[in-house]
Amino acid sequence: MNEDSLQYDALIIGAGPSGLACAIQLKQLISPTQSTDFKIAIIEKGASVGAHILSGAVINTKSLTSLLPQWEQKIPHTKVTKDKLLFLTKNRVFPLPIFKQISNRNNIIVSLGEMCKHLAEQAENMGVDILSGVSAKEPLYKDDTVCGILTTDYGLGKQGKKLATFQPGIKIFAKQTIIAEGVRGSIANQLIKKFDLYKDSQPQTYGLGIKELWEIKSSQHRPGLVTHTMGWPLNNKAYGGGFIYHYQENKVILGLITGLDYQNPYIDPFNEMQLLKTHPYIKKLLKNASRLNYGAKSISEGGYQSIPKLTFQGGMLIGDSAGFVNVPKIKGVDNAMQSGIIAAKAVYENINEDKIEVFRYQQLIKKTDMYKDLHTVRNIKPFFKYGLIPGMLYSVLELLFFKGKTPWTFKHRIDRESLLAANKCKKINYLQPDNELIFDKASSLYLSGTIHRDNQDSHLKLKNINQAIEINYKIYDSPESRYCPAGVYEIVYNNSNKPILQINFQNCLHCKACDIKDLNYNIVWTIPEGGEGPNYMNM
Repeated sequence: MNEDSLQYDALIIGAGPSGLACAIQLKQLISPTQSTDFKIAIIEKGASVGAHILSGAVINTKSLTSLLPQWEQKIPHTKVTKDKLLFLTKNRVFPLPIFKQISNRNNIIVSLGEMCKHLAEQAENMGVDILSGVSAKEPLYKDDTVCGILTTDYGLGKQGKKLATFQPGIKIFAKQTIIAEGVRGSIANQLIKKFDLYKDSQPQTYGLGIKELWEIKSSQHRPGLVTHTMGWPLNNKAYGGGFIYHYQENKVILGLITGLDYQNPYIDPFNEMQLLKTHPYIKKLLKNASRLNYGAKSISEGGYQSIPKLTFQGGMLIGDSAGFVNVPKIKGVDNAMQSGIIAAKAVYENINEDKIEVFRYQQLIKKTDMYKDLHTVRNIKPFFKYGLIPGMLYSVLELLFFKGKTPWTFKHRIDRESLLAANKCKKINYLQPDNELIFDKASSLYLSGTIHRDNQDSHLKLKNINQAIEINYKIYDSPESRYCPAGVYEIVYNNSNKPILQINFQNCLHCKACDIKDLNYNIVWTIPEGGEGPNYMNM
């Protein structure tokens, strides 16, 4: 090891709920006499812990309580008091029954960024080094075994409680490298490809969540009310739904999740979200209200069928890197934390070995209630490919009558392969911004706190420059200019009036929608400099 490297026993990539839970549990398991010798680090590409964390978030507290029994005194939260599920048409509301399998009873509403900030403080107090503002570029290997990661670019982060400046190309070695990057992580993608981790699984499928935080009039505020919607404004062939969570201090969390397996290239998830707010039920709630924050993030929706092999030589996948989200419940945080806790136990079993092996981790995951729940609801999401109404009817059969015990398992379709040519679809004319309910992407981006240094290389790469025009533009009318929630992709015209794809990488929210939805995998999302991107601390 030289001056350009660091050495740890366990290295966790990502300071989200799964990575932080893993670090805390591991420190709790290690005896005081071992703790100073066994070194754990978490690297986080956000400028601070929580900066890149975005979720609804209504969470089950089972894993949180097992880790930190006194969390209620430290983490701001609102207990769920009422649960609604609504079917929307353009102007009407129809209440739907809430089955036990998707109930939010006993859950809490939180800012996940704030929650992760608190978890990070606990981990640091236990001796975990948290290196924020540090991006992981690629895995390091020794004899085909992962032995750490190579960082990229310049980052100013925290090592323990001290500031540490990292130059490009720092090598961080570890006996065990735990991947907790979240959805569609760059390191995870590289490892999945190298070790063929999806060999026995179906491809992952995704949704794009658009979230806004509002401050409403106290007369409209109902602390603890959780509402989910189906139907309008999405069409009958697009999967997704809205959410409205009444948080504390007159705050309301509002959003829309759009399945990225939609067919019409003219669908714009951001503008679908803006349209949702014009529904009379929601418009009344937001009268004389103020929009405070905005963000977007992709969500793993493949569930049971799309869980890859979780271990490889020298490491494992946890949390959203593995895809443990329960889509019908719209729950992933507790599952992510539970996977991190189990990963810690697998590491601890081999803690005294020179080479930590964790292949039992996958066996332990399969014994959990989380895994059983994912199996129970495995057929709900893929059946929606037949349309909204058939999907809703089948969901009732699956949850109420079959209880997930059907002998069949439906397959997913690959998100990017579902798009139809533009000439087979109808254009969608969205409402113009009024800056009261409906906003544009530029003003929304401002609220996200996103920043990238202008003179760095773009982290958004095109495999084939010509495809952007010859295929995306000419056949599909450039869907990337619509599905991106930050206006990164824009068609401009040169002096000869020929179209060119302009990539405004500085706008990127790190949602990964382009890496998921672009045709033929032509857009590749790579890691930008450490510490850049959105700042979701108040979300």
